[in-house]
Amino acid sequence: MAITANWSYPTAVKLGAGRIRELAEHCKALGMKRPLLVTDRGLASLPITRNALDILEAGGLGRAIFAEVDPNPNERNLEDGVRAFKDGGHDGVIAFGGGSGLDLGKCVAFMAGQTRPVWDFEDVGDWWTRASVEGIAPIVAVPTTAGTGSEVGRASVITNSQTHTKKIIFHPKFLPGVTICDPELTVGMPRAITAGTGMDAFAHCLEAYSSPFFHPMSQGIALEGMRLVKTYLPRAYADGADIEARTQMMAAAAMGAVAFQKGLGAIHSLSHPVGAVYHTHHGTTNAVVMPPVLRFNRPAIEERIGAAAAYLGIPGGFDGFYDFVLKLREDLGIPDKLAALGVGTDRIDELAEAAVADPSTAGNPVELTVEAARQLLVEAI
Repeated sequence: MAITANWSYPTAVKLGAGRIRELAEHCKALGMKRPLLVTDRGLASLPITRNALDILEAGGLGRAIFAEVDPNPNERNLEDGVRAFKDGGHDGVIAFGGGSGLDLGKCVAFMAGQTRPVWDFEDVGDWWTRASVEGIAPIVAVPTTAGTGSEVGRASVITNSQTHTKKIIFHPKFLPGVTICDPELTVGMPRAITAGTGMDAFAHCLEAYSSPFFHPMSQGIALEGMRLVKTYLPRAYADGADIEARTQMMAAAAMGAVAFQKGLGAIHSLSHPVGAVYHTHHGTTNAVVMPPVLRFNRPAIEERIGAAAAYLGIPGGFDGFYDFVLKLREDLGIPDKLAALGVGTDRIDELAEAAVADPSTAGNPVELTVEAARQLLVEAI
């Protein structure tokens, strides 16, 4: 059988404690003279953010910040960010924070060069080719969590505030020119966010590994990413100042995002609409829906998960792996049901239809119908 595939792998990553000190030099290397730091409201006044602005100012790059970013960033945040970028005469973006700050920052840099609405660049077919590459600003990404992997991704998730749907906006130029992964920036994460973002990284690796598409490089990265999460997430959760564990989790997060070039699946298909409607934390939502999706996909992935379990040192094949996921969630204080996150059954049909329409669905190893999505949501809630 002839095998063909199109592969792409990401960008320069500067990993290590204290490397935020390099921020100004990397901005300058990408040609920035007046960067705009984009982050979320919660991070805006924290010491790690003030320190980053101090580093920029000391490097002669000013200290401009835009922080009107919601936990699930939407097109209104985006419009405000682009306006701030243009009004300030900025020439580059530092996407700073967790998934929301990273996603919106990357999208601001991209949309600064566009005249069409952002929805014209949804990750559908070749829609990305509609973009004008002139005027897309360079990006330095600085993650402050270890989960989404958006710092090495070529897309942003933006919520349509009118339809309450999450859209994946894609273009190769979303890829940051440099990513600074400084684990010291993650030390102050609340334990619940450490758990939720860490399980997001695990979900990325698990779904990429389970996806039926052919991408053996991603397959290997996904497998090792799961091992890093298994080894180091409990340590980071138990002791937030464990720099080795924090560093390894930043690596695992980036690996998850690299791996899911191979595809995602029903964990994300269900999580995206739930997050858009109920504003739940994305990684925590992934963790809650993970067991029902594993059960649903078992006929297609039992042998593959058995091989993963062996690599991870988990006895008992698929059942052992499944029990490990349940125990890990429990140890991290993640609830068993979505109801604990405020999710009800009142909009379940809407959620099921949105799940099937989500781009992640294409990578699920078992076909996800509306009825199957509905049943999975019932189990999860």
